[in-house]
Amino acid sequence: MSATPSPSAAQPLLVDFILSLDGCAAGEGWPGWWGLQSPEYLDWLGQEPEYLTLMGATTYRLMSQMAEHAEGVDVTEEEKASFAEMAQMPKVVFSSTLEEPLSWANTTLVSTDAVEAVRELKQTSTRALTTTGSIRLSNSLMKAGLVDRFRVILFPVITGRTGLERIWEQFADYGLELTASRTFEGGLQLLEYVPTYLPRPPGTEWER
Repeated sequence: MSATPSPSAAQPLLVDFILSLDGCAAGEGWPGWWGLQSPEYLDWLGQEPEYLTLMGATTYRLMSQMAEHAEGVDVTEEEKASFAEMAQMPKVVFSSTLEEPLSWANTTLVSTDAVEAVRELKQTSTRALTTTGSIRLSNSLMKAGLVDRFRVILFPVITGRTGLERIWEQFADYGLELTASRTFEGGLQLLEYVPTYLPRPPGTEWER
């Protein structure tokens, strides 16, 4: 009988977003990475460790379709390479609506409660965990206290008129302890935090 991993052996979970300064994940008419991916940033991406990637059904549908058609659409060579790498990575999608077999290679479907499933994965996975997109999933995992690192890469653009996927409007309240920061060539900013869920703003009787 194998021993149960101790809590100290738990794998870390990173929630990771790539955003414009006003908190949008994309913008209508803008190229991928807002056209500002610098060689320094791409080199840094290439040195990231191998993760087990977690996502919700909406993100899975979008990204698997984009990966399937990447060669035939107008995206950069870097983006095409990124989708090819994603296909080789182990991925877990949490959904009660998707059905197996899944079309995107190396993807496991989990239909049970995502929070409890991730709690178990942190103990059993051989890789660190990260999310991609998946706003509702990321918020749920942060509220449950399962997220060890919360990282944002801010691109120096404001997409006020054209911005899509306004991330922060879909999040609860959190306190953030800054643990790392970096500026990449071209003005990209990396900010990394330890998040703490706030049931209500501190020092107030605010309710909604």
